[in-house]
Amino acid sequence: LMETAAGLAASARALGPVATAAVSNVSLLHPVETGDVVCVYTRITKLGHTSITVGVEAFALRHYLQERVRLTEAEYVVVAVDDEGLPRTLPTSDWAFGALG
Repeated sequence: LMETAAGLAASARALGPVATAAVSNVSLLHPVETGDVVCVYTRITKLGHTSITVGVEAFALRHYLQERVRLTEAEYVVVAVDDEGLPRTLPTSDWAFGALG
């Protein structure tokens, strides 16, 4: 779930496909419990020439949505790729930076 969220955020910024290159700073804080509603949030924290670093946090809404508990967090580095799966330069358009940068 978290890798999917990181990929969605990064592919929107890259305006195309991305591939996960690394996962780091993983903190498993609490387990998911039966009945939890899991919410995942992303934030782009760094842009490289071809790479995007995405911070990802997952929270659980518990007890009829009355309690919010942080479950885990991690940092994903994803690389923009072309149709052949090779790294490609990130777009630098005003739209890409203004809307998602």
